[in-house]
Amino acid sequence: MYTIGLTGGISSGKSTVSAMLEQLGAAIIDTDIIARKIVEPGQPAWQEIVAAFGKSCLFPDGHINRKLLGEIIFTDDHKRRVLDKITHPHIQNTARQALQAAAQQGIKTAVLDAPLLIEVGWQHMVQAVWVVYVDEETQIERLMRRDRLDRSQALARIHSQMSLREKLLFATVVIDNSGNLEATQKQVFAAWQCLAANQ
Repeated sequence: MYTIGLTGGISSGKSTVSAMLEQLGAAIIDTDIIARKIVEPGQPAWQEIVAAFGKSCLFPDGHINRKLLGEIIFTDDHKRRVLDKITHPHIQNTARQALQAAAQQGIKTAVLDAPLLIEVGWQHMVQAVWVVYVDEETQIERLMRRDRLDRSQALARIHSQMSLREKLLFATVVIDNSGNLEATQKQVFAAWQCLAANQ
């Protein structure tokens, strides 16, 4: 099985490219979905988060208040590292199991859709790294529009991540999503055809 690591930055359009790859026949392993599942009430990661952050980060039904927790870690690097240390190993183990299951099912191509693929060093789990790129100005405009943020808020979120320019250094394939949907689709299809020809 051939495994693509798909990554990008906030508002770069990674989810759009992931959906295109799924339509082309790839199995998608989405680490954002895994991240939500591993923190469900009673799960080991949930228990560790409650132990580290207290029950004040929970809704009355026991689910984690992700918005509140996000606000806490966004303003405190130490607490963000604590949360990462709890969640990342659980996400990685679950993703690895999903990749193994896909291989056993005879799937030809799987996509590990991971926003932090490079930051957490998971590129060793895949055979190719596809980076979805947009220029920073486009990224700012899209994020402001999507999340109704002002420019300084959007910049703070973008700059809290590894820059897309840095991610390009790790890329096997670059999908430039600065243009329209059709232009992106053409690039994804061309890269997919190239991959199919070499399999």
